[in-house]
Amino acid sequence: LALFFTVLCCLCSSAASSLWHMNDFIKAVEQLEDGNPQLAPLAVLRSLRGAAGLNDAFIQHFLGNASSGGLEMDASLSDYMGKAVRHRVTEDGREQGVALTSDGTTVALKPLLLGIEAGFLSKTKGHVVGLYQLTLAKDLGLSFKHVHRSPLSPRLGPDGCWDNVTSPKVFTLSGSPSLITTAQVNGGMDGVILGMEIFVQSGHPLKLSSLLKAYYCHRLENEGLDVVQHPISPQRREKFRELIVPPLLARQVVRSINLRRRLKGHPKMQVKEKKHFIIISDCPAIIPRCAWDAEPYRGTPTLLSLPLSFMYIHHTSTPSQPCLTFEQCAADMRSMQRFHQEDRGWDDIGYSFVAGSDGYIYEGRGWHWQGAHTYGHNSRGYGVAFIGDYSSRLPSQHSMGLVRDQLASCAVGGGRLVGNFTLQGHRQVVNTLCPGDAFYKEIQGWEHFGVWDSVTSSGHYVDT
Repeated sequence: LALFFTVLCCLCSSAASSLWHMNDFIKAVEQLEDGNPQLAPLAVLRSLRGAAGLNDAFIQHFLGNASSGGLEMDASLSDYMGKAVRHRVTEDGREQGVALTSDGTTVALKPLLLGIEAGFLSKTKGHVVGLYQLTLAKDLGLSFKHVHRSPLSPRLGPDGCWDNVTSPKVFTLSGSPSLITTAQVNGGMDGVILGMEIFVQSGHPLKLSSLLKAYYCHRLENEGLDVVQHPISPQRREKFRELIVPPLLARQVVRSINLRRRLKGHPKMQVKEKKHFIIISDCPAIIPRCAWDAEPYRGTPTLLSLPLSFMYIHHTSTPSQPCLTFEQCAADMRSMQRFHQEDRGWDDIGYSFVAGSDGYIYEGRGWHWQGAHTYGHNSRGYGVAFIGDYSSRLPSQHSMGLVRDQLASCAVGGGRLVGNFTLQGHRQVVNTLCPGDAFYKEIQGWEHFGVWDSVTSSGHYVDT
């Protein structure tokens, strides 16, 4: 496969350290593979499943019995693998069996590895075996049985926060679980994507560690995601939507529920229950404040009165270059927040949301706190900034699509923006060059672009 990015060397500590970063997990898998060079990837995956005790009737129905298959694994490595793959949420809201990835998102390893194993098994059989049921449909079905008596909310989550993004050990959910957690959704999506990639690829199969490296350990070139052809983790939502649409996922959920009932000797689900189905959120992945290590809001935020009527587009000007990694985008967020709080004397970073070129939206003041982005208009709309100076060039097509199509749709669907909201450049309502000449020309062709119909006030501005 032609790759338009270079694979980073995933350096990490030993498995015994119990740091829950994907790089640590990949290193542990490499250790396992190096000690058992004769084993194929499918055998390695079955051994990991055995170490984690993932061998219930539902899983065996698709993947067969988990066994060591001659694999040699010392006690400490086996203990690490078992803890890494077994998923649970504790009573105090700690989510276990999840790993922080290099792009700043968190994934549950169980659905990821079950999807990959299903992909390898499907390859040997010539048809897809259990891919959707093992990754997402079963978990969605289990959640379904707890909520089917009331209207089903499409919201999935919540996300959470790591105790330390450099040395992650404890992941705590940011709220009570609704349906399934964000990490489970991420892991399930990744399992579907990688499982299908294995199924359709030709040639000798990659080792498990190589497959995980190619997907999670990437470095984008200057063009960002616009030129990437091999699936990588920041593309998970787009790639997942290409593979499975909501009606198909709904059917897989119903099949999973009925299979579980049949395996337990229960009757099939009643037809009336099939009216309830679950969809994956259309919202883009948003990196929360805790992930980029935001300082607390100073004082008491002013709450917005939703829905709002405007979205104001900015560029940051400084930083002037697009950010292509989570580390750089997070550093840029901290730098802007520090400037806004220390130099400007504001309570927080001014923007509602910020778009990086790494494939993600970053939470600023978010959906509910009034920003400080468009003087005189902060209560009327969200301020969304693109990291970089776009006076003479454009942001990446991918980052523009995240805001223009996904963030806007998410805001309307969630009741945060009115359906006929107006999108404007910062310069239309404030005396500023923001969002840059090239970018301003571009957004004039976007849906919802509009012109302010009254005399506006000049005043303070954020970017220039």
